[in-house]
Formats: sequence, structure tokens, C-alpha cells
Amino acid sequence: MWFLTILTYFAFLIQIVFATVSIASALYYLAELVEEYTVAAKKCVWWMNSSVLIVYVLFGIFENFPYTMILSGVAAQIVHFVILIDFPYVTLTSPAFILGVIFIILNHYLAFSYFASVYHSFSEVLAYFTLCLWLVPFALFISLSANENVLPTTTDQGRDVVTNYFSKKGKKYSLLSFFNFAKETLLPQRVKKGF
Repeated sequence: MWFLTILTYFAFLIQIVFATVSIASALYYLAELVEEYTVAAKKCVWWMNSSVLIVYVLFGIFENFPYTMILSGVAAQIVHFVILIDFPYVTLTSPAFILGVIFIILNHYLAFSYFASVYHSFSEVLAYFTLCLWLVPFALFISLSANENVLPTTTDQGRDVVTNYFSKKGKKYSLLSFFNFAKETLLPQRVKKGF
């Protein structure tokens, strides 16, 4: 009996590793897509945000959710629209981004409080969290790497545009840069043989 239990834990560990690798490769692929097609990514995020806003309005009409939870969700989607104005430039220190992070924390607190007090099935709770709380912030998180490939138009430090661009080009702190670094350091390199 103990052997099957140990085997079950080992299989569970392997499943966690496979799920983690799958999620990391999907994030890498999505980050590359966002960097390559920034205009299409902005439209996609805009439509996702609009859909989530409509879902919150429908929650107000058809469900008995607290109005604080609905109004906070609507306010978060409005902040996401403000963040999309300067897309693909997402500045982590901008007031809209900081307000978006505050709304993510507030919406999670309100959702946990509500679902802890009122019974809903696990699939309903997961649907709410996935579509209303995680979809748009996750898309904005992936799009943070799109800043790296956008050509500059003005400078901050009085230098010309080209010098400023190439001086900042060496410093990459994006999601795609992190995945490239992980790929180069963790995975074995293939050597092409020349015959």
C-alpha cells in the first residue's frame, strides 16, 4: 500500500514539472507574438477588456453580487483602458499602472470575501477569477515585453534619438529577455556540425 502512495506523489511531481514547462513555453510564445504584432495585441487586449466590462454589467443585472465588487471591477477595467492609451509603452511607475495593481489586489480581496461567505461551485469561482480578474492583467503583463522593440521617437536626456536608443538597447528587463536568458542558461546548446 505504501509503494502506490509514493508512486502517486512521484507522478504528481512529474505532472507539476510538465505543467510548469508548458506554461513557460506558452508565455514565451505569447511574449514573442506581442512583440511582433503590437497593434494586433492592443486590439486584442482592448476587446478582452471590453468583454470583461460587459460581463461586469451583466453581473449587475443578472446576479446578486455585491455592488462594491461590481463597481470595483468596472473601475479596474476603466483603468485598464487608460493603460492601453500608451500601449505598448507600459510604465511601471505611472499612476494608471499603480492604480491597476491596487485594483487587482482590491478585486481579489472582495472576491475572496464574497465567495467565502456565499457558496458557489468551484467551476463558477474559477470562471469568475479567470475571466474577470486574471485575463486582462495577464495580457497586460505579457505585453510589458513589447516596449523593447518599439522604435524611439524622443529622448529624455538631450541626446539624439539614435544614440539614446542604442544606449538603452543593451539593458533588457522584459519577460521575453528573462525567458531567453533562462533558455540560454538552462537548456543545452546544439552545435551544428560542418562537414
